[in-house]
Order: sequence, then C-alpha cells, then structure tokens
Amino acid sequence: MRILKYIFDFYIQSSLHVALAVYALIRITFLKLNISYDEPVAHFGFFGTIVGYNFIKYDELARVKKVKLTRTFKAIIGLSILSALFALYFFVELKTKTKLIGLGALLLTILYTLPFFPDKSNMRNWSGVKIYLVAAAWVGVTVLLPVINADLDISIVVVLKCIQRFVFVFVLMLIFEIIDLQFDEKSLETIPQKLGIKKTKLLSYFIIASFLILDFFISHHQQNEFNNYHINKELQGYNLDNFYYVIINSKAQIILFFLLVLFTFYANCNRNKYYTSFWVESVPFFWLILLLVFS
Repeated sequence: MRILKYIFDFYIQSSLHVALAVYALIRITFLKLNISYDEPVAHFGFFGTIVGYNFIKYDELARVKKVKLTRTFKAIIGLSILSALFALYFFVELKTKTKLIGLGALLLTILYTLPFFPDKSNMRNWSGVKIYLVAAAWVGVTVLLPVINADLDISIVVVLKCIQRFVFVFVLMLIFEIIDLQFDEKSLETIPQKLGIKKTKLLSYFIIASFLILDFFISHHQQNEFNNYHINKELQGYNLDNFYYVIINSKAQIILFFLLVLFTFYANCNRNKYYTSFWVESVPFFWLILLLVFS
C-alpha cells in the first residue's frame, strides 16, 4: 500500500497528471475543430508541460533554497530531462509558425519563474496576474498550437474556442485559489483574497454559465461553415467524412457544466491536496471521455 501511495504521489508531483490533462485538452481541440490527430503537437504539449511545470515548481527549491536532493526529487529531475529531450524531438517536427507559439510558451514559462529584472520579482508573484497568465498559456498550447499546425484559418469558431478554453481554465484556477487561500501570501491579491470565497464562487458560477453559452455559439458558427461548404465547396481544414466529430451532442457540455459547478461548490480551505492536484485536474479527462461517448 505504501508503494502504491509513493507511485501515486510521484505521478502527481512529477506533473505527469497535469501533462495528461493538457494532452486531453489538445485531443478535445482535435475533436471539436475536426483536426486529424497530430502526433507532434499532442506529444510536444505533453512532454513540454512536464518540463515547464517541473521547472516552475522546483526551480526555486533547487536554485535558491538548495533543498536536499531526495530520491523522489532526483527521479523528477531525471524525468524532466528525459521529457525535455522528447519535447525537443517533437518540437523539430512542428511547422515553423507553430514553433513560434512553442517558443512563446517557453518564454512565458521562464518569465513566470525567473525575475525579468534583478530587483524585481517574477511574474508568478505579480499581484493578481497569475491566474490570467496560466489560462492564456493553456489556450496557446491546447488550442492555438493544434490550429496553427493544421494550417487552419483563425476563424470566428477558433476565436470563440480560445475564449471558451480560457474560461474553462480560469474556472479551474479559481478552485485552486479557493483551496490555497490560507497559504497564498496577501501580496498576490488573488480573486478569493479580494472577493472572499462566497463571492468568488458566485463569479465562478457565472463564468461556468458563459462556458456553456459559448458552446452554443461555437456550434452555430460551425454549422454555418458546414452549410457554406455545400454551397461553394471551398471550406478549408474540414474533412466531411469525419464531420460528425464537429457536431457534438450537447449532453456532454451540460454534464461538464454540472461537474464544474459541483467542484466549485465543494471547494473550501479544508480540502486535502488531492482535491485539486488530482480530481480538479482530472476534469479535462472527464470532458474528453464525455465527448467520445456522445459524439
């Protein structure tokens, strides 16, 4: 039992779980925008997330605090180095314009972790900025990366999908901030610190509702693009043989809506670390499964 707990904790601490969540969101983008499976994009997102998140979480411990290298810490470093090699391999396989997005995500990770100026703090400690930076980074990796590498135009559907993905990650981050309220420094000025838990949850419910509404707009515009294809036969980026992947049954989105509401409702400072680090970060898996079941 102790071995199983060690393996599970390593799975969480090494960022494998969050990397799989990113992978799931990339697969969701493939399904939602009817993009054929793109191995370099999916695997670059997976391995790049392991490298990026471990750098963010453990850089200060190793570089500044110089904590003792335990067996687990050494294993995480080894996994990160191996993941960096895989990420580099799949990065080379990306198209040139897609690489620019990948380099942008790398730069954001570095600025998020390391101070840009010697006498200034890093972006992670900028008041009220963290949640927006994380949401924007996830949009870039899980939506823009697949779209650009597939040579799709930045249509209204893609723009709405970016907004919806930002909203989705923003809601998950709000849950994290509620759980971490007692640990976060006041200088961070997180949303729960400013509004309190009750008002933060009300804000989250409103945002979750907008997530569901956005999906109806996306479906409407996708249907229009589908109809226009039959009229002028010039729509690029869509394979009509697999177009049923685009028209997703609304049941999946409605179930996801209630799932987000429940996770928000039961979020409080007394929840253990697995509530967010495992269960909340598992929401992208649930979303992907729902889409596969109802598509």
